[in-house]
Amino acid sequence: MEQVLFCWFDVTANGAAAAVANPTCSLKDNCNPGENLLSVNADSDPVESHIASIFEDKVNYSLKLFADDANAATTTTTTTTTGSSTSTTVLDVLHDALAAANLSELHHATTTTSRSTANYTLRQLSDKREDNDQIEDDERVYLYNIGKRFLAISQPFDAARNPDASPLCRAQMRRYMTALNNFDLWALKMHDASGKLNSGILNGNINQPGDFDQCMGIQQANDDVTSGNNNDDTQANSTLRGQYCLAYAQPVLPHKSKRLQTFFKLLQSHGPFKSEFNDPGHRVPRYSLINWGICVPSGCTYRDVEYSVAEYLRNQTAATGISFNVRVEPQMCQVRDPQPWDRNTTWAVRFFVLVVCLAILSTVYDRSTKTQPKQNDWCTAFSLDKNLRWLFSTRSSPGDIEAVHGIRFLNAIMLIFSHKSMAMFFNPYNNRTAMSESLGQPWTVIGRAASLYTDPFLLFSGMLTSYSLFGRLMKQQPIRLKNEYISRLMRIVPPLAALILFCTYVLPLWGSGPQWNLVVGHHADICKQHWWRNLLFIHNYFGFSEMCLTHTHHLGIDTELFAVAPLFILILWRWPRRGLLALLLLCTIGTAARYYTTIVNQLSNYIYFGTNIQRLFRTADYMYSFPPHRSTVYIMGILLGYALRKYQGVQLSPLQLRLGWLAATVCVLASLLGPAPMGHIDYVYNSTHAAIYAAFAPIAWCLFFSWIVFVSHNGYKNKLTRLFSWRGFQVSTKLSYAIYLTQFPVFFYNVGRRRHIHHYYNFVSIILDTNEFISIFLASVALTVLFDAPFQNLKKLLIKRPAIQSKAPATTSSTMPTTGTALREQQLEPEPELVPHQPHPHAD
Repeated sequence: MEQVLFCWFDVTANGAAAAVANPTCSLKDNCNPGENLLSVNADSDPVESHIASIFEDKVNYSLKLFADDANAATTTTTTTTTGSSTSTTVLDVLHDALAAANLSELHHATTTTSRSTANYTLRQLSDKREDNDQIEDDERVYLYNIGKRFLAISQPFDAARNPDASPLCRAQMRRYMTALNNFDLWALKMHDASGKLNSGILNGNINQPGDFDQCMGIQQANDDVTSGNNNDDTQANSTLRGQYCLAYAQPVLPHKSKRLQTFFKLLQSHGPFKSEFNDPGHRVPRYSLINWGICVPSGCTYRDVEYSVAEYLRNQTAATGISFNVRVEPQMCQVRDPQPWDRNTTWAVRFFVLVVCLAILSTVYDRSTKTQPKQNDWCTAFSLDKNLRWLFSTRSSPGDIEAVHGIRFLNAIMLIFSHKSMAMFFNPYNNRTAMSESLGQPWTVIGRAASLYTDPFLLFSGMLTSYSLFGRLMKQQPIRLKNEYISRLMRIVPPLAALILFCTYVLPLWGSGPQWNLVVGHHADICKQHWWRNLLFIHNYFGFSEMCLTHTHHLGIDTELFAVAPLFILILWRWPRRGLLALLLLCTIGTAARYYTTIVNQLSNYIYFGTNIQRLFRTADYMYSFPPHRSTVYIMGILLGYALRKYQGVQLSPLQLRLGWLAATVCVLASLLGPAPMGHIDYVYNSTHAAIYAAFAPIAWCLFFSWIVFVSHNGYKNKLTRLFSWRGFQVSTKLSYAIYLTQFPVFFYNVGRRRHIHHYYNFVSIILDTNEFISIFLASVALTVLFDAPFQNLKKLLIKRPAIQSKAPATTSSTMPTTGTALREQQLEPEPELVPHQPHPHAD
């Protein structure tokens, strides 16, 4: 090859040598050297052309040899590497050799390749390299233009505009902005994860959560390894993480412009709930606020984000007269930085693991000793087999008030629907305005009358307490109130304490989401401070805003009324006429107090369209959770239990039955359909309407079910009473306490982990969420068999009751109570009220 080149240069000394000495192209110019080196002018000597042709043929022949050697090497390498896909091509080797100006190593390099290629000429290789360089140059231009136009459409959020921003925030924001200009992928993800205005604003699509997971997944190490000795520089050069912040903004109109009011009315979806910044948002949605998800570097604080959002909105609305109040709460800024469990969380997890292990060991003992004549009841108290048999048993005890089970099931289902509809308003929908318009109809009274569905549980609590104690008094049996109070505490405290422990320390570890820290984390912080109020059953006196497990306020009311119920029963027993008048007088006073309190404080027990959140909380604090205002239906239950005992087997004429059913029907229609117009979208609050509803609707609603229980227990059957007396409802009664406790944690667990905007189709499709109902059922079964049933078994072993003489032997299941507690144990309320145990079913 060297000899050929020497001869060729010698022959072309007069013409071509001059061209070579001053070449028109070089490798550094990214051109094709073969075109200048091998080409000759048209007027050149024929000998020169012939020699040039011979030289080009030689080069092509050498390349062919290299390719043949590569084919041979490929065959050998393939047998040893079994088809590896990471080998290099001859083109790669030639390109590397050209770049290194080391053509002498080409032949040796190609023998080590593991993949064959076609024959390449120098012209083809140079063309390929030129194309790649051109693609890279074009790519830079395209990316630059795309970035400029993309950022012009959607301005990046700068969290370092706060004058008080920390040096770390400023440094990380500089890194972010620089990377964004360079079109770095992690910076694009951070910009893309922030919420942005979308279509459908007038249809209520104003809440923009952004992309939570994309923001939380950003973790970018510093590219510049040369960091200074300054501590701030060291922090700025540390790993940059994505931080998701949920900002709240509330528009303020400067004047009463009808067009602006119409616009903001659609923007806020007609305002089913009217809220302010200071309203607690962990249990009732702050519907009037705009939720905006923003992704910023982790070095910036919630105050930096709040300042920048306020400034951004202020610049956007300049000279329009519209202003925004902005708030970013500390707990609403989240960074994915796993922290080790604290001491309390560790002990909480250990406690639940211990209970599960105890249940497994008890089950193993129960199964292994089943054939023995007698088992140790202490060792089988936590047996899953025993407790599940009791839970799903439909065997009823003689003397059981069967209609109570079905009535409780109906009210429990209606209460679940009401609570679910409240949780539904936390979720972002892209057609919230259409949703509000569909829910602003009178038929929504089914979900708005939530307070009605809790009153029957108070009614039956008083009824069962009265029915049990009057039965003992009629038989002149001793009543040990101390044992009754202890029995009640052992019944309701273990499941309640377990749920508080779980929601405070375990549930916050189970998920994440834009609103997770609001509905789960913030609630857990409240429980860490005020859990003791729940266990003392005084939490209903401290207000809903600072209440742990707000849905258990009814538990405190019932426990306090249960404490004074024996006094009412004793007065009615000793002085029947005077006692009856005294209890009726208390009912009248309670009714008048509810009416007066509603008028004076502008309250509303009914959740009308456009309800003010502050009014809802005032209603809950002043009346709904205040026992004297809820005592009317409880006293009605005491009178019902007295009537069931005194007028057992009473004969009613057909006319009396028809009049009774007519009156009961009028009561239920008046209580349910009477307030229906208050749910219309154009309804304006009227204190008189609210007072009438608060005073008389609970009485009318409970009279309807009282009549059903009275006629059913005395043997007057029809299709409705038979439906409520179905034996399968006994399972729901045993689960009702656990369902009452677990439904809110399940609802808000799903609210907290909701990531994206959904579309509202219809009310039924949202309420009938199969996954949520299955979750509530499974959680209720777990809570019942691990805490409720085992401690009932222990209670029977600890509190020995004297045997009660009966006319017939008792018939109970092996897993049911063997004392006179059978009737009471089957009738556990969703608002858990453990009343004194029933007398023996056959002791009448």
